Parts: sequence; structure tokens; C-alpha cells
Amino acid sequence: MRRLVLLAAPLALTACAQEAEVEETAVAEEVEVAVLTTANGTATPMTGEVMGADGPQGLSTLNSDGTYQDLDAEGEVVAEGTWAVVDGKTCFTPTTEGVDAQCWTEGEPAEDGSFTATSDGGDEVTVTPVAAE
Repeated sequence: MRRLVLLAAPLALTACAQEAEVEETAVAEEVEVAVLTTANGTATPMTGEVMGADGPQGLSTLNSDGTYQDLDAEGEVVAEGTWAVVDGKTCFTPTTEGVDAQCWTEGEPAEDGSFTATSDGGDEVTVTPVAAE
């Protein structure tokens, strides 16, 4: 019986050491979270008020997981899908039926975080970040 206990002790220590290594690796992986930014360096998640030449267009929310959602001025969802930076532009690939993919060239953010964005089609908007609720 004594011999069995002596053999079990080193095995238990080895198992504890391996478990500690696994826990350290898991903690290190949790810390390494990628932060996505738009083409002009704006960090996400971010919700911005979109203002066009004709006035307010609504809100656009870009999430850190690469998804987005656009709301019109009345708060209705008008587009959603995925976004990514491609060739120095922020590009949107909607999953909403009838909405076309678009890429936008963004200007440098001002002190308040606002910036202008111009679509490949020539539409220009101003995006002003809004505080999270």
C-alpha cells in the first residue's frame, strides 16, 4: 500500500503541472483579443451617426467581430452583414436582400472622432461616433 501511495504522488504532481500549463495557455489566449479598426484607424465596436448631403441618414454600427448593422433615421434596420478593410477602404458585404456591397474611402478622424467617407460611387457622408448607451 505504501508503495502505491509513493507512485501516485509523482503522477498527481505531474497532472497538476500539466493542468496549470493548460490554464496559463487559456488565460494567455483570452488576453490576445484582436481589435478591428476601419481603414482610417477608428476602433470598433463603434456606432456612428451618418449625415449625408440631404441630412441625417441614420446610424451605422460596426462590431469587432466583423459584422455591421445600418439603421435609417426612424431606427429601422436597412442593412446588415459583414465588413472588412480591403485595399485601404472599409468595405461592407450585406446579407440584406436588395442591398449592394460598397467600399468607402475614409478621411482622417477629427478630434471628436468624426470623419468623412466617400463611396466608390461618389456618395459622401460624415460619420460622427455616438456614445454607447
